[in-house]
Amino acid sequence: MKDWIGNGKSVFVCNGASNHSDEEREKDDYYATEPKAIYKLCEVEKFTPTVWECACGDGQMVKVLNEMGYEVVASDIVDRGCPNTVIADFLKTVTNHNLDIITNPPYKYAKEFVEHALDISADGNKVAMFLKLTFLESKSRKALFEKYPPKKVWVFSERVLCAKNGDFEKYKSSGATAVAYAWFIWEKGYKGETTIGWI
Repeated sequence: MKDWIGNGKSVFVCNGASNHSDEEREKDDYYATEPKAIYKLCEVEKFTPTVWECACGDGQMVKVLNEMGYEVVASDIVDRGCPNTVIADFLKTVTNHNLDIITNPPYKYAKEFVEHALDISADGNKVAMFLKLTFLESKSRKALFEKYPPKKVWVFSERVLCAKNGDFEKYKSSGATAVAYAWFIWEKGYKGETTIGWI
């Protein structure tokens, strides 16, 4: 684990980063992403050589992205065991130095994560968010999509798991696969129509 200190060699800058107690860790909406979801993403999208996983959890995405040849800046609001995690509140970061962002955000802050990721990204950078398909709904998100239309929405043709606290075995044994997910892909500056594909 690395505490966020910020300096001239920093990949990104954060205001108000801090360590958090065990009590706070229980309410951070942590649901790990099944690795096959990242493999599927990498089959259809290419990213900057170094990417930022800004809600890295225990490192499920980081491991696969490394395997696929990407360098990864891994950060999270608390340390969940991912090697070299930078402790930082993503919503308080102020720049990202031209990295594409790939993450499964805490769903209760998903809209804020998308907005902030795009606000701090440079034109041409991609933001890939693993989200429930129902993220397409609601008036507030309609306003988000009007300001920042996704370039692509990749819908999973089979169900994938998000496991609370990374406990995939528990979720597999319970058959808890009722939620439909998709990868939402934004490209900063894109103003065209959103297209849908299946993976």
